[in-house]
Amino acid sequence: MSNLNVVCLDLEGVLVPEIWIAFAEASGIPELKRTTRDEPDYDKLMKWRIGILKEHGLGLKEIQETIAKIDPIPGAKEFLDELRSLTQVIIVSDTFTQFAAPLMKKLGMPTIFCNTLEVAENGEITGFRMRCEKSKLTTVKALQTAGFETIAAGDSYNDLGMILNSKAGFLFKSTDKIKADYPELPAYEEYGDLLEAIKKVL
Repeated sequence: MSNLNVVCLDLEGVLVPEIWIAFAEASGIPELKRTTRDEPDYDKLMKWRIGILKEHGLGLKEIQETIAKIDPIPGAKEFLDELRSLTQVIIVSDTFTQFAAPLMKKLGMPTIFCNTLEVAENGEITGFRMRCEKSKLTTVKALQTAGFETIAAGDSYNDLGMILNSKAGFLFKSTDKIKADYPELPAYEEYGDLLEAIKKVL
């Protein structure tokens, strides 16, 4: 077992429910259910979401109230705890620090690399700042440059860069469409199965 492995995991849909879907349900705005599973262009998706929030007069406070009620997917924390006892784990997410912080507490404070929202004094979300371009792919490439081997798992289009460019990559709780488009990628639904698959390549 090499100690130079780093497992890179997506957050939403993999360890916690999709934040925007939960907020769409809480706010009664079905359009906000669109995620990176539906729209591969994250920039386009976020600009569209911000427009809808503005239209409805909703801001960070309302979204954070919904996030406070979100719990990790059953089994996620146990999976993460066991994985972190075996190797280094980084959550690589396109979400924002303002959303992720309360969820990280519930997951035992794992390391997360994510982005940040631009928020006006009145709480209106005015924009967002991505940590770097193609943040997931760029992160695994940077870790590899620093001498690490990466193993990655995620569920959406924006995870494919890190999954396909890692020593081993897995789809987890993904869509039928993504599974059909990438039949070469092992796909799992249960944490135990994903854990066993990761253990084999550590």
